[in-house]
Amino acid sequence: MVRSSPGWPVKRSAGVTPGRPTDPVGKLLLASIHDVGPRFESEVDRLAELMGAVLGGPRFAMLVVPDHWGLAPLGAAPAFRARLRAWADQGIEMFVHGWYHKDLAEHAGVAGFKARHMTAGEGEFLGLSEAEAARRMADGKALVEDAIGRPAAGFIAPAWLYGPGALAALRGGGFALAEDHLRVWDAATGTTLARGPVVTWASRSRPRQLSSLAVAALARSTFHGLDVVRVATHPGDTSVPALLDSIRRTLARFVARRPAGRYAALMGT
Repeated sequence: MVRSSPGWPVKRSAGVTPGRPTDPVGKLLLASIHDVGPRFESEVDRLAELMGAVLGGPRFAMLVVPDHWGLAPLGAAPAFRARLRAWADQGIEMFVHGWYHKDLAEHAGVAGFKARHMTAGEGEFLGLSEAEAARRMADGKALVEDAIGRPAAGFIAPAWLYGPGALAALRGGGFALAEDHLRVWDAATGTTLARGPVVTWASRSRPRQLSSLAVAALARSTFHGLDVVRVATHPGDTSVPALLDSIRRTLARFVARRPAGRYAALMGT
């Protein structure tokens, strides 16, 4: 198992200078590991090792789930909380990534379509009321920030899915940043800071694996014109060698033409 590596060279927002939201940093790569928590410790280690090797150090973000599916409470995992702080000390940005990650709500209409086709029961914040979304955001923020000893970088809903209640709660949640499949925005004002689809992979079925491999290959050839390219990985990716190879190739292709940096650069910090 690969542990956090203090020897990694930390390059904070390499090549980044503050600027306008539409052209804040020139060309930038934002890479991330989703679903970080004690339930997937070994998978997170493997992805962190891969990203660190390709990007030249811990130049990526982690999305932390406070209690994945109610099975892995961060509050009961002091050793993993210490690891989160060590990673944060190295410069890795830490986002709050829902609370349970699991979606228990009943959906209809557009939300029902998203719940059925855009995730497999993982869109926790798609059907929550504003009050419940706000409570989970606040609890997650407090827990993650206590672990890392600094403000969280932002909030990203599981499966990138937000219902009206979650969006309303987010505006007053005290977070700097949020993102979905197509953009990154200022959580308090709603101002868009970066546009473009995130490159990610799906591991839960062979057809989805093949589709995500094809999309990643297309992205490696066509996304270079975007100011900001986002690449997101998940613990399940480590179970499929072809996905890991695609992740490695995708990161290498983008980082050869733009620096890997920090989400905070989009805010000019």
